[in-house]
Amino acid sequence: MSKVFIIAEAGVNHNGSIVLAKQLIDKAKEAGVDCVKFQTWQTELLVDQNTSTAKYQEINTSQTSQYEMLKSLELSYEQFLELKDYCQKVDIQFLSTPDEYESAKFLNKIQDIFKIGSAELDNVPYLRQIGAFGKPVILSTGMGTIAEIKSAISFLKEGGLENNCIHLLHATTQYPTPFNEVNLLAMKTLMHEFPSHKVGYSDHTMGITVPIAAVALGASIIEKHFTLDTSLPGPDHRCSLSPIELKQMVKGIREAELSLGNSDKSPTESELENMSSMRKKILSSTEIARGELFSPGNLLTRRSDDGLPASAWDQLIGKKSKHHYSISQPINKDEI
Repeated sequence: MSKVFIIAEAGVNHNGSIVLAKQLIDKAKEAGVDCVKFQTWQTELLVDQNTSTAKYQEINTSQTSQYEMLKSLELSYEQFLELKDYCQKVDIQFLSTPDEYESAKFLNKIQDIFKIGSAELDNVPYLRQIGAFGKPVILSTGMGTIAEIKSAISFLKEGGLENNCIHLLHATTQYPTPFNEVNLLAMKTLMHEFPSHKVGYSDHTMGITVPIAAVALGASIIEKHFTLDTSLPGPDHRCSLSPIELKQMVKGIREAELSLGNSDKSPTESELENMSSMRKKILSSTEIARGELFSPGNLLTRRSDDGLPASAWDQLIGKKSKHHYSISQPINKDEI
């Protein structure tokens, strides 16, 4: 990745409709992201029928059964094949997060990388299974500790995955995430603790400020939920970006990464063009006779097209003048 890799998380915001899913792909392409991501599962293999919804899911859907909610949002493998083909048609990378192993095996046939959600950070057999595919993994670390992240990496590697194929995303598993729980500086901790892994950020806040800030802190991957309409029914629409906001986020990220530059502190090309007219030169403040000593009493600094730079002040003080100067005349460069 030579630039920030931007994942537009369509997730389940298709509401179980392949028509809406294709519209989401179109909007992701239009926004200029690198990848559009969905979620793939078979409800019977993912959740027990008696499992209750998470608090944010209940608030956003009024449903109390995870099974019923997920079943209403489920797409078939055949539909995902259709979405993969559609992504190829419009020239955007397809990606989907498997939420159980059967779906992972299916996705292994149609995608080149895997995204593992935060909920699987401690899922030991699943991590080994994904690692066995040998494909690059983007691992979200929401709800996790450094020790758990280290363990997850080791389980992926036990499956056979190379160390440099594992990328980490800082995340806060709350939808939407309050700004005071984002803790972006934890990204720096991940970079320090896992220097051989690329580190990015999966955002669940409202708006586009935080993902752009994450890029400024060095994130190499950004993932963000988006939807066709934030007022649609469903668990994730409320904390998702509109298509216009997604486009604005991409623009902000590209501007932020361009502004990072490198760690070298030196004048830029445009600064070099401005330096001569902006920096001060040394001029005479009084008439100076040839042979007279230069002193703070007969010199000043002022913007001028000619003359010695102000940085030469100490080299000039105490020297005898080689020329005669009238008031406000630039000091010749040959004086030093």
